[in-house]
Amino acid sequence: MEILVWVGAAISLAGLVGLLGCIAKVALAKRKNLSDEELRAEVQKVIPYNMGALLLSVLGLICVMVGLFLA
Repeated sequence: MEILVWVGAAISLAGLVGLLGCIAKVALAKRKNLSDEELRAEVQKVIPYNMGALLLSVLGLICVMVGLFLA
C-alpha cells in the first residue's frame, strides 16, 4: 500500500498548487484596484477552482491516511 501513500501525496500536492494559484489570482485582482463589485466578481470566478483544489487536497490526504492504515 506504499503506492497509495505516494499517489495520495501527489494528489494532495496538486491540490495545494491549485490553492496557491487561487491565492495568486485573487492577489492580482486586489492589486488592480478594482471597484468593489468588480473585485467581488473576480473572487466569485475563483471560488469553484478554490473548492475543487481544496477537495483534491483533502482526497489526497485521505488516500495517504488509508495507505498508512493499510501498511
